Amino acid sequence: MPFKPPEIVRCPKCSKAVYAAEEVLGAGQKWHKMCFTCGLCKKMLESTTVAEHDGQVYCKQCYGRKFGPKGYGFGGGAGCLSMDSGEHLGNKDTAMSNKPNYPVPPGSQ
Repeated sequence: MPFKPPEIVRCPKCSKAVYAAEEVLGAGQKWHKMCFTCGLCKKMLESTTVAEHDGQVYCKQCYGRKFGPKGYGFGGGAGCLSMDSGEHLGNKDTAMSNKPNYPVPPGSQ
């Protein structure tokens, strides 16, 4: 039986080797403790406070802001309705706009 070296596990964020003393399990992979942070707010995560989307990890709060439901009734109470499209969270496509979506009548410009 030939000798097989142990498989080296790589951190998904920094691509360096993850050793047993510094590993954190989350989102189905092994991470360095310092690399296991939220993709938006950079808060340190734990395996119970993580949400994963397209290979990126987020804290539950940032995941809800970026990928959760938008619009009236999903804010934080009265006075929460805003025209925030989430661009500061990395959202480029949004259905919200303050521009009219009907054709301009002829002769009005």
